[in-house]
Amino acid sequence: MDVATPATAVALLFTGDTPLSLPAFDRIRPEDFAPVLQQAMALHRSEIAALVAQPAAPDFDNSVAAFDRTGALLQRVDAVLHNLCASATNAALQAVQLELAGPLSAHWSAVLQDAGLFGRIAAVHAQRDSLGLTPEQHRLVERLHSDFARAGALLPAPARAEFAALAGELAELSTRFGQNVLHDEAAFALPLPDEAALAGLPDFVRASAAQAAAERGLATPVITLSRSLIVPFLSFSTRRDLREVAWRAWVGRGEQAGAHDNRPLASRILAARQRQAALMGCANYAEYKLSDRMALTADRVWGLLDEVWQRALPALDQERNLLRAAMQQADVHHPLQAWDWRFWAEQVRQQHYALDEAALKPYFVLSNMVAAAFDCASRLFGLQFDRRSDLAAYHPDVDVYQVSDAAGAVIGLFLHDNFARPGKRSGAWMSSLADQHRNGAVGTDALPAALPIVLNNNNFAKAAPGQPSLLSPDDVRTLFHEFGHGLHGLLSDVTYNRLSGTNVLRDFVELPSQLFEHWGTEREVLRRHARHAETGEPIPDALLDRLDAARRFGQAFETVRYTASAITDLAAHQQVEPIDDVVTFEASLMAGRGLPEEAGLNHRLPHFQHLFSGDSYAAGYYVYLWAEVLEADAWTAFTEAGSAFDPAVAARLKACIYSRGDSVEPGAAFRAFRGRDAAIAPMLRERGLID
Repeated sequence: MDVATPATAVALLFTGDTPLSLPAFDRIRPEDFAPVLQQAMALHRSEIAALVAQPAAPDFDNSVAAFDRTGALLQRVDAVLHNLCASATNAALQAVQLELAGPLSAHWSAVLQDAGLFGRIAAVHAQRDSLGLTPEQHRLVERLHSDFARAGALLPAPARAEFAALAGELAELSTRFGQNVLHDEAAFALPLPDEAALAGLPDFVRASAAQAAAERGLATPVITLSRSLIVPFLSFSTRRDLREVAWRAWVGRGEQAGAHDNRPLASRILAARQRQAALMGCANYAEYKLSDRMALTADRVWGLLDEVWQRALPALDQERNLLRAAMQQADVHHPLQAWDWRFWAEQVRQQHYALDEAALKPYFVLSNMVAAAFDCASRLFGLQFDRRSDLAAYHPDVDVYQVSDAAGAVIGLFLHDNFARPGKRSGAWMSSLADQHRNGAVGTDALPAALPIVLNNNNFAKAAPGQPSLLSPDDVRTLFHEFGHGLHGLLSDVTYNRLSGTNVLRDFVELPSQLFEHWGTEREVLRRHARHAETGEPIPDALLDRLDAARRFGQAFETVRYTASAITDLAAHQQVEPIDDVVTFEASLMAGRGLPEEAGLNHRLPHFQHLFSGDSYAAGYYVYLWAEVLEADAWTAFTEAGSAFDPAVAARLKACIYSRGDSVEPGAAFRAFRGRDAAIAPMLRERGLID
């Protein structure tokens, strides 16, 4: 094989010769992606053509399972590009990402609208109840048939073509939207040149600001828009003027006139989605998306959102009264503004609960909290995480672990990328370079099965060299949340690629992640792993008591902000008429709902990447709340058993939830674990909305 050509060379780098190979990231060049992806798409087309051309009548093996095996190289290479563009991007990679967004979308539209291919899938689907299929095979037939139908395969030819063209347009618009948010995040750095600018900031915030400056080649400490830096700044800085500057930059991402303005892009994305929904015979895009979720209808989602909203607003009034009382006590008489809320909430937390985050953070050393998450995975599921220093990731900050099960068998790789840095998008997420399955190609050089290669990305503030990185309780929650997603991918035990790991309905995918957050607050876990960075002493019970007492304080603020974003999402995607100005739409909607301006939204539409950097969460930001109903009820299975590590409940959790992927309908999967459907009361109780 001639390895001199870029396409062939990159193909060799990405395919490897073992189930756990990593790409040779140090040899990947941005300009190599286009030729190798063109090669991979051509290979996929040839695989599809051979499948369609076979003379044998369609059956499960030669059509459904065979299609599930196609496109392996394309998926692997696309996963590498996707992960680099999210975690370690640059201008050259962004140009490639934008260049390839349209062609990749067109390729998948052509595959899912291929009449011959869909004819074979549809033939098996029509006979599925009489073929003696296993439950997993039956589920695969139904999910693939739905994939084709939802991509327009059942539409008349002109409508199919228009649907595909809209998909290509949306791919390009979504790519630009995400790149614009990253631009605004990377472009902002608030300098803190002297002690006056640093006023009120505890040592850990000062150290993080200095490290952020060092990473940018700056001599003066800076505040960036990384959540792990800007939230502490807004909580502790006594410089109200600087808090306002930082807050306005944070909430104003994507809303600046010029080349990176996301407002027109969001309007165009909403209009294109609405047209897709109309082509599919749906009243609006929310109806189209919800038909493939557990919720099924917008009315069911509104029922959940309205109930929480009506309970959360009065609770927010109580929290706001505490903040205003603290201001009055401090002889501060200006109106409470959005850039003031976190500062005064921190004052209340210290006054009412004797809980000072600056005193708390030294007990949450990042390395110890990672060890805590691994320890919980070991005690619950028998997993072992071993460093693989011989495997190089795409950035020196990324730790690579080989994961083994209780019997010592290797089940996957786990890449942990924990720090914020330039070239990495904000937020926290799980992704993968390979998904688990046992449906490998037969009679080719491809591997007969695949082990998962899972990534967790966080954006924690990095300490100076030689110093431990410290987390807030909210950071710990984020770490455990994403690790829950990671376990969902690592523990997957299914036959077919389409049903693997986190490839589940969107309002079910957050159940494993949100459930795992509970172990990050368990006293048994914290007593073992939460040790002071300097003394090594375990966290005192008195501090844990105060932490528990304070846990519900601030829940109304977070609930209102989250629910406001979910309401805005669903309302925007139910809108039939064009939304010319998303900012005006958002403001009018929230005013009608009675959202206090000083609380605000979790995500405003111009930077709402969940909605507009892709369509996975479009008309679906509610899913965190939906899944919270599931996870809060699921957690009671452990509390009822009397232990967070009850072996019988843990075994059932692994068998019914974490390992099943989408091989079982999610409602049935939950009932298999819990013995019944979920009740809403545990979620409302967790959020302090009922006693």
